[in-house]
Amino acid sequence: MKKIKGFIVGIAVGLSVVFSFGFADNYFALSKNLDIFSTLFKELNTYYVDDTEPGQLVKTAIDEMLLSLDPYTNYIPESKIEDFKFMTTGQYGGIGSLIHRKDGQVFISEPYEGFPAFKAGLKAGDQILEIDGKSIDGKTTEEISSILKGQAGTSLKIKVKRPGKEEPLIKGLERENIKIDDVPYYGMLDKEVGYIKLSSFTQTASENFIKAFKDLKENQGMKKLVFDLRGNGGGLLIQAVEIVNTIIPKGKIVVETRGKRKEWDATYKTSKTPIDTEIPVVIVVDERSASASEIVAGTLQDYDRAVVVGKQTFGKGLVQQTVPLSYNAQLKVTVAKYYIPSGRCIQKIDYSNRNESGIAQQVPDSMIHSFKTLINKREVFDGKGIKPDVKTEEQRLSPLSSTLMRQYLVFDYATQYQLKHDSIDAPDEFDFSDSQYEAFKSFLENKEYDYETQSEKLLEKLQKVAEKERYYDRAKTEYEALKAKLSGDKDADLEKFQEEVSEMLENEIVSRYYYQRGRIEQSLSKDPDIQKAVKVLNEPNTYNEILAGTFTKEK
Repeated sequence: MKKIKGFIVGIAVGLSVVFSFGFADNYFALSKNLDIFSTLFKELNTYYVDDTEPGQLVKTAIDEMLLSLDPYTNYIPESKIEDFKFMTTGQYGGIGSLIHRKDGQVFISEPYEGFPAFKAGLKAGDQILEIDGKSIDGKTTEEISSILKGQAGTSLKIKVKRPGKEEPLIKGLERENIKIDDVPYYGMLDKEVGYIKLSSFTQTASENFIKAFKDLKENQGMKKLVFDLRGNGGGLLIQAVEIVNTIIPKGKIVVETRGKRKEWDATYKTSKTPIDTEIPVVIVVDERSASASEIVAGTLQDYDRAVVVGKQTFGKGLVQQTVPLSYNAQLKVTVAKYYIPSGRCIQKIDYSNRNESGIAQQVPDSMIHSFKTLINKREVFDGKGIKPDVKTEEQRLSPLSSTLMRQYLVFDYATQYQLKHDSIDAPDEFDFSDSQYEAFKSFLENKEYDYETQSEKLLEKLQKVAEKERYYDRAKTEYEALKAKLSGDKDADLEKFQEEVSEMLENEIVSRYYYQRGRIEQSLSKDPDIQKAVKVLNEPNTYNEILAGTFTKEK
């Protein structure tokens, strides 16, 4: 088949390709409805009681039309092209920092190490007051982010209020091309097990992955690999092919795309000599691993080349392409589905099948098909994403921890902690002690933070049902007693969930000194999914039996 380059999957898209739509039999219907829309729009603009904004009206109509198809077919106006390019390249012009809003104020969340915000000395916790002498009061975080972005080489000044400082600080910055690293961290988990975290599939993903792989193998003694794709929403399809090619032989099919039009049918094969076809590999995935991540995990599972550990993946088996429109706009449109080597498509949502409310439905169990892996003939399935070979338990934060994070109380404490400590131990050695936890509890004493436990939510539902069925009055005393016992007790919960809260504090504090790389490194030693992956790799019999399809939990 003719190979069509530029296919993309996930949150990113490839290069634009001009093509013409074949209207064929529906040309009259298309012309008719375009004429109706044009006439309606003209009359609406003329007669509507209030002034209209034609551009916004048309965009709303376009967005709603495309949303009726699937969430990945999007209209990208010229004003959003830079954001669109960021999805494919991971690059933008700006200062290199995350920001967030709390209580009507905007703060620096985390400067990226090595970029302008970092170089200028901006710190997490700095409150932004002015940009280039203009107050940011009343502006949304999106508006402020847009102001901070701009062409590389241009300068700006930011006035910030820093905790612990009486007077505001003014920082001069020069914007740069900010490139978010596809591999934010790699290193050794023990003497033999290497680790690579891949966060996206932009144009440099395979290059960065291969660089990390070779460094671990040639310089750090890696003999086994944990490849972390959790939270990776996808990107460029060709980058997934290149990464798979590092550990499977040349000439193997990685993925096929099939669309309504023949020009979207293509077969992608490995085209290079691999680096290592023998090294044991565990791929870690979760429910946010999508598209290109699923191609990598699914292809290596289909070839019985890697053990997949974690949670069922997102289930995106659709391919998008970009088409240029008038006035420098773009259309990102779903043109095909992709199929991994066993022949399965792992698309979970059937956007052509909607219920009475217009909500697209999941592929029903009756339509799920069984397939076989290519080497060991293990059973795998389509339609639901990638099912892990080893499933791990879902880790949910307690209502207390979720509230402390959501209300930025963990963040604020880390800011205070940094004011009092010039340095801390290395990320993998830093430990938040019991005495430090007591200090955190004292910090919370005058803070307002309320939360509702799951038990309380269910009890509230029970009350409503009981009232409806007229049983509540005679059980009211018992109900109130049970409610009192189940209500969240902040002091008790701070003791009960000390380990969980301490881990969040450790991670946030480490990020103030070692940034994103340190944040990832610190989390690995206590990450249950990573621990499971290492355990599988360090038990060769278990690893081989999983790939052979002979492993049972009872062994």
